[in-house]
Amino acid sequence: MTQRAAAELFGTFWLTFGGCGSAVLAAAFPALGIGFAGVALAFGLTVLTMAYAVGPISGGHFNPAVTIGLWAGGRIPAGYVIPYIVAQVVGAVLAAAVLYMIASGKPGFELGGFASNGYGDLSPGKYPLLSCLLMEVVATGFFLLIIMGSTAPGAPGGFAPIAIGLALTLIHLVSIPVTNTSVNPARSTGPALFAGGAYLGQLWLFWLAPIVGAVLGALIARWLGEAAASTDKPQIATT
Repeated sequence: MTQRAAAELFGTFWLTFGGCGSAVLAAAFPALGIGFAGVALAFGLTVLTMAYAVGPISGGHFNPAVTIGLWAGGRIPAGYVIPYIVAQVVGAVLAAAVLYMIASGKPGFELGGFASNGYGDLSPGKYPLLSCLLMEVVATGFFLLIIMGSTAPGAPGGFAPIAIGLALTLIHLVSIPVTNTSVNPARSTGPALFAGGAYLGQLWLFWLAPIVGAVLGALIARWLGEAAASTDKPQIATT
């Protein structure tokens, strides 16, 4: 379990450092042209790269909601849940700390939201609580559906990290204007600890909504998988 937890720590560190770092550091310079599309791609690339690097060790969750969802979907034993979540949160907090040390070295540095998530006045598009709740539940639900489907026994071997990374990129493209995209309680916790204030006060939503969405998505994926196992495979449409 020590190696598994360490893999989750390193993977979540890389996700937070690369994804949030692209927002805090690179996106702060419009001349670089990264924009929020670049931030979305950065998050997808962090998952894709670390899923190949340490996925064979721990499964490559890097996300408490994913861990809980995979447990609900019958993919991992209950004994993995707490060690994985602790490692993921520690990795995210360490990454946020390193990002803070780097970013604060810039002359005239202002902390701002520090890539945190929020609703209402803290939402990038000023979306209300209900909109943000629905976005996080739906996005995380489909994320788990994609994760479980792409890693199912009948899925093409070796391609799951690509599908998962692209899914996370798409999720960010859709949801950055709404919540600044969480779908990951650990990723939300690290930056919020440094942004403080209202961002910490709203952190509950970015634990609750992704976990609810993950469990729902995993249960749907499990149900679909059971149906697929009990019937003949349909022909894939090519029209």
